Order: sequence, then C-alpha cells, then structure tokens
Amino acid sequence: MPTHQIIIVEDEVDIAELIAFNLKRSGYQVEMYHDGAEGLQAIITQQPDLVVLDLMLPSMDGFRVLKEMQRDPRSNAIPVMMLTAKGQIDDRIRGLESGADDYLTKPFSPKELLLRVQAILKRNTPTPGSVLFSFGPFRFDKNNLTFYLNDELVDLTATEFKLLLFLCQRAGQPQNRHDLLKAIWGYSDDVHSRTLDTHMKRLRQKLGNSSCLIETVRGIGYQVREIE
Repeated sequence: MPTHQIIIVEDEVDIAELIAFNLKRSGYQVEMYHDGAEGLQAIITQQPDLVVLDLMLPSMDGFRVLKEMQRDPRSNAIPVMMLTAKGQIDDRIRGLESGADDYLTKPFSPKELLLRVQAILKRNTPTPGSVLFSFGPFRFDKNNLTFYLNDELVDLTATEFKLLLFLCQRAGQPQNRHDLLKAIWGYSDDVHSRTLDTHMKRLRQKLGNSSCLIETVRGIGYQVREIE
C-alpha cells in the first residue's frame, strides 16, 4: 500500500519537527516548510494527501494559504488540519468555515495528532466497489466522493460529503451530536461540537434551497427530513 504523503507548514521549527517525528514513526512520508508561500508552492506541486497548516506564518498566513489552495484545482481537494493556539477560538471557527477539515490546538499530544490524521485520511479515502446512493435531489458517488444536486456537481469536501451521506442514509432519524462526531471525525467530546456546527453551516450554504432538508433537532443534533 502506498505511503500517505503529508506536508507540514509550521514556522516554529521545534513543533514542526515534533509533528514530523511522530508522523514518520507511524509510517507517513513527511516534508516540512516554515514559510507560508513556500509551503503553498510545495502543496500545489506535490499534491500531498494531507496538509498540517499553522495559522501564524511568515510571508503568507494560514488563512491565505488555505484560500489559495481552494482556488487552484490541483490543491482544492487536499484535506487540511489547522494548528491553532489554545485561545484562538475565533480563528478555529474561521478556519473551519473557510474549508479546513479539522483543527488541533497547541499544545497537543502526539497520540491525538495521530488519531486526527488517521481520521482525516480515512474520510478522504474512496471505498472501492461502492455504488451510487440517491436521496431526493441528492446523488452520491461513494467511489469518487463526488456529490450531485439536481444532477449538477457540487464541490463538497470529503468531510461534508460523508456527513451529508451519513444523515441521508438515516433520513427521518435524529442523529445525536456525539454519534455524528464519532462517526465522521472519530471523536465525540463536547469541546469539538463547534466543529460539527461549523461544517453543517457550510454544508447548508452549498446546498442552497435544498438545505431545508437538513433539520436541527433541538437538544439532540441533526437529521435529514424524510421525503414523501
């Protein structure tokens, strides 16, 4: 099986080396960059399987790197895990709303880092032999992780794709927030509930008028409304 390639863009050398050490020990191929512009160029050229991206970077901050990645077809599907300082709650929310798949708060444990990386890579790995799944105006190609709304291709991230698919496959059944976090992100602690809400907000924006099919179930979580 090919080794996943991960690019780390982090200007604090000791933190970058700590991340690289733990990822390499787990069998990943890793490259480090300490400058935003240099990191972006490497991402576009090499097209890694995952980017670990700090927000505070010289020459180009993490938000700009993420924005430029999304504008380029060579990098717009690459998943991103942001690194944020403990108090940067607004930055985390902004990053998730901008398209990041997940975030890791400094200081972090190597174990949590590896679990987050594994979860993101798993979400972004197509399932061979899967078939199409349709629900109302939605059509999911699970093999290619592509989504169609009224036969028009809509650009969803792998996380958004799997979140919407999970709900549609359980239409009419309220899904608990903890179960959603566990199923899609691989963790279920209350601290990261905002991750779910932010992804749901972004998903609804992309669905336009069809977003009415996604309902917030007060005190529980979310569900996709059954179609008669």
